[in-house]
Amino acid sequence: MNTHEQNKKKVVLAYSGGLDTTVIIHWLKANYDYEVIAVCVDVGQGKELDGLEERALNSGASKLYIEHVVEDFVDDYVVPTIKSGAVYEGKYLLGTSMARPIISKRLVDIALEEGAEAICHGATGKGNDQVRFELTIKALAPHLKIIAPWRIWDITSREDALDYCEKHHIPVPMKKNNSYSRDRNIWHVSHEGLDLELPEQEPQFDSLLQMSVTPEKAPDEATYIDLAFDKGVPTALNGETMSCTEILTALNDIGGKNGIGIIDIVENRVVGMKSRGVYETPGGTILYYAHRELEYLCLDKQTLAYKEMMSVKFAELVYSGEWFTPLREGLTAFVDSTQETVTGTVKLKLYKGNIQSAGATSPYSLYNESIASFTTGELYNHKDAEGFINLFGLPLKVRAMMLKSHGLSI
Repeated sequence: MNTHEQNKKKVVLAYSGGLDTTVIIHWLKANYDYEVIAVCVDVGQGKELDGLEERALNSGASKLYIEHVVEDFVDDYVVPTIKSGAVYEGKYLLGTSMARPIISKRLVDIALEEGAEAICHGATGKGNDQVRFELTIKALAPHLKIIAPWRIWDITSREDALDYCEKHHIPVPMKKNNSYSRDRNIWHVSHEGLDLELPEQEPQFDSLLQMSVTPEKAPDEATYIDLAFDKGVPTALNGETMSCTEILTALNDIGGKNGIGIIDIVENRVVGMKSRGVYETPGGTILYYAHRELEYLCLDKQTLAYKEMMSVKFAELVYSGEWFTPLREGLTAFVDSTQETVTGTVKLKLYKGNIQSAGATSPYSLYNESIASFTTGELYNHKDAEGFINLFGLPLKVRAMMLKSHGLSI
């Protein structure tokens, strides 16, 4: 390596191996004269990692890091979000959103290790990911420069990117096509673009789905499963103790075969526009449902009600990339305190896209048969209800008396 090469400043690139990041490697070297260090963070992309090192080096990167963080992703990001009950706009289970903080954190870690002066990402200027990447970088290493080519360069389409590669003799395995824009990790697969950009059209699920079958193609017999939790954390599936990652992997297979967890949503992006996407989250949907069933059994009324309100804010924070913030950390501390008694087993029935509860048990159950039963027990006196109702309804009675005294009707 010559002196010029040794003295080059470094940039860490969030690298997927796709067309955009392939172009970005050459573009960074041409426009900034950087040494480009490519980093791919494995959060469960599967076969998308095949052949990545050769592709990165052939495109001009000096080296490629492949960081395997699937278990950390599940334990430190997915599980806390499940425990919070966070669902964005009532539908989206935050698959892409949850993954961006851990990806960004590893980019920062490697940038610091390598002495890089900048981090580059390939997120577009219209999407959520630019916000998620950059908020994490600012929170963890505010001195690092951030380069976002899609907000700078003249490339505006896939065709432009392929033309750039041809002009600069960059080898790419990709061809001009009309594929959906997808994001995959161990939690989900998202789909955007093409016909999905028309909300009035039904998605072509048979050609679209990657993890699942449609409910119509699911088995005609129901599938029963048992899920065990300890303090809100999944610990066993069908009586077999497993890691959270193993449970999620198994549930993805079971849920996918039963058509579970397919949603179609027009959501509000961080940057202000609406976008339409289809998400497959088979295992995650089952985990959310089971966890919620156990909370119904184990949490008191006030805690459950407040946690429902909090979960909306938690979802907004995760969706907007605000993971490394005092508020998110504070909400997680609250959630963890609520989970001390969320221990037990939930039985579920899966059938053609539907999930039904088939029973739940917990040593910390707040359900008391002697109170809830129609048969009068020692802990509940029916006569006590009269005084309670009189006091509970007193404001209504006072208001009605006031209106009557003024000749007004309710």
